Amino acid sequence: MHPPTETAMTEEGSRKGPMALGSETMPLLERLGLHRPELRAWAMYEWATTGMWAVIVATVFPIYFQSVVASELSGPEAVRNFAFATTLGIALVAVVAPVMGAITDRASIKKPLLAGFAALGIGGAGLLFFVHEGDWLMGLGFFVLVNIGANASIVFYDALLPHVARSDEVDRVSTGAFAVGYLGAGLLLAFCLLLIQAPSLFGLPEGTLPVRLSFVAVAVWWAVFTIPLLLWVDEPEAEIVPGEVLQRSVLRFALIRIQSTFLELRSYRNAFILLVAYLIYGDGIGTIIRMAAIYGAEVGIDQGHMIGAIVLVQFVGVPFSFLFGSLAGRIGTKRAIFLGLLVYTGITVLGYFMTTALHFWILAFLVGTVQGGTQALSRSLFSSMIPAYKSGELFGFYGVMDKFAGMIGPSVMGLVVGMTGSSRLGILSVLIFFVVGAAVLYLVDEDEGRRVAREAQARARPVDTV
Repeated sequence: MHPPTETAMTEEGSRKGPMALGSETMPLLERLGLHRPELRAWAMYEWATTGMWAVIVATVFPIYFQSVVASELSGPEAVRNFAFATTLGIALVAVVAPVMGAITDRASIKKPLLAGFAALGIGGAGLLFFVHEGDWLMGLGFFVLVNIGANASIVFYDALLPHVARSDEVDRVSTGAFAVGYLGAGLLLAFCLLLIQAPSLFGLPEGTLPVRLSFVAVAVWWAVFTIPLLLWVDEPEAEIVPGEVLQRSVLRFALIRIQSTFLELRSYRNAFILLVAYLIYGDGIGTIIRMAAIYGAEVGIDQGHMIGAIVLVQFVGVPFSFLFGSLAGRIGTKRAIFLGLLVYTGITVLGYFMTTALHFWILAFLVGTVQGGTQALSRSLFSSMIPAYKSGELFGFYGVMDKFAGMIGPSVMGLVVGMTGSSRLGILSVLIFFVVGAAVLYLVDEDEGRRVAREAQARARPVDTV
């Protein structure tokens, strides 16, 4: 499959973005980035995994871990162990993501590896059913499996973006997928909330069984909604550029290509500056996603309020993710990301002063307005500044930054909590990631980065023609 990228685009259109192409007259699905079957199938994996993030990473499992599984530990100790388990699951993927990505560029196995890691994560989610009070070490072990499966599969999922979307639609496709993910997550999380809060409606007893069944629901949801991508999204064709030699060993080819990419860092300067910026501000976003519920439990917010507020995040995220896709076309992708980071800065400060459930609901609403759009536009901006034939490798690097972004922040928060004994100071420490990340993002030249990517992709040719 050849990536449907540059042929329909002029450089002027690429600079001005999707709104320059008359989006006011586009059909609704095209404005939403969901106008072709493969785009909808690709977005369904966002639907599959965002529900898992909402239930297992952000809400139900952290609360269950804090209040039941690790009840024998002190509050700060439970927060610290959860944060470091999060770090471990992310680090294991980050180490090998670029090599795996480069291998998929040469061997055209993005979809099989996505399916394999998804199966690992699905298995980990299902195994959480067997975690009871006092099983905090086993629970964190299964949680690590979920993180490995999800984080690794997302590397290959993101690498498919420049192959399924044209450059004039990439912002809308990326934000549209995030919106689809939020809708799915909201539905799944609402179901789990109903299951936990009103188990008698399902003929279940009070206790931990409804919570543990919610983990099984996540595993089934994740498995079922992975199928559309596997059926309807084509595996991208492997391509090389003049001067590259097809090594007999796929691993050797991958390592040589990674080495050549490092030597070409000056050529892809803007894409790599964006990676550094995303590493920093993504750390703040990832920390808020992963640690909000366990922080809320520590300061005394009721479990029902926390889960309900995070359901709100999912539904608020649907229209605002679409809105960010449109906004990027009007003011530019980078400026739209800056807006999201400004709101996140305010969220962090307000989080320090949070004392009531109402405060948590307000913060959840604010997070919902910017979370999906900021992440989706970061992904689409990076996609527009790399050649599609290296998407696996370069999204492997993006995945490293994404994974470290989810690793450093919780670790810093855990260290601050451990040193000060204050979870409030821990959440306030996240502020620095948004401020510094925005400063680095300012250095990115969008137009130059996209021009370099177009020129590099124009030199590529299919491996089977060599």
